[in-house]
Amino acid sequence: MSKHLSPDIRVPIEPDNPSIKRNEATCIKCGQCKNICAGAISVLGHYDLSKTGDRAICINCGQCANVCPVGSLTEQYEYDKVEQAVKNHEKVVIVSTSPSVRVALGEEFGMADGSFVEGKMIALLKALGVNYVLDTNFSADLTILEEASELIERITTGTKPLPQYTSCCPAWVKFAETYYPEILPNISTAKSPIGMQGPTIKTYFAKKMGIDPKNIVNVALTPCTAKKFEIRRDEMKAAGTYLESQGVLTASEAENMRDMDHVITTRELAMWAKEQKIDFQNLEDAGFDRLMGEGSGAGVIFGNTGGVMEAAVRTAYEYITG
Repeated sequence: MSKHLSPDIRVPIEPDNPSIKRNEATCIKCGQCKNICAGAISVLGHYDLSKTGDRAICINCGQCANVCPVGSLTEQYEYDKVEQAVKNHEKVVIVSTSPSVRVALGEEFGMADGSFVEGKMIALLKALGVNYVLDTNFSADLTILEEASELIERITTGTKPLPQYTSCCPAWVKFAETYYPEILPNISTAKSPIGMQGPTIKTYFAKKMGIDPKNIVNVALTPCTAKKFEIRRDEMKAAGTYLESQGVLTASEAENMRDMDHVITTRELAMWAKEQKIDFQNLEDAGFDRLMGEGSGAGVIFGNTGGVMEAAVRTAYEYITG
């Protein structure tokens, strides 16, 4: 007998899901989560619980939480852990912000949809006690440089298959790993911007700023619940591996170091701010910390459909033509 209600009623969610949780007391069993997962996402209905050991398959995309009309399904909240880190004066809390947050956060405070609130977003994070606020556009540039270089190599050498698909979305990558492993060789080998931002902060940024990487608490601020899954993948500990090779960390320290420690969503930041009774609309604008707080702007279009590949193709074109 399954521990889950029938998938004909709702989406099965595991208690240890790093991205999504369900409050059983408020679930009205309306089926909207089931409909989005089976329809637009194409996960539910494409596996059988009796053949997965009664374990739900989830790509952590969070769309079930987006359509839940009563808030029974939500992201797994981590902002309380970030708040604890801020209060620990031995820790250096660094938040890297995804491009789309700066045009979504204002809605949570009654501002017009799409309001550009980059300055207030940064000021809010500083008001909450964050030590450094960086722009994930920095590592978005790294991503497109890698993807563009790889695309040129695939085209000119033929050593890897075409077409090349982007690798920035952890939900898409997990979907391919689960259902279409035959296309994995077509996916770029580059990590996502957040996957690059984390280890770069704990190595390059830490060295430049004179910070002990063991004291850094890396936080990604993003609208994406799948990033909560991504940062916990086994391979997302490149910084520890590198720092051990340089003699900076012991083997046990390296094993326990994650590239990115927490992911909080736009909604979580708004909840944290409201709990602290911060007047968001009247905050004076602030700017990103300069080192790793600047980017070319190419990463801004990542939030649009096709934006990652558009940026990569533009970069490849410039590489080839000058």
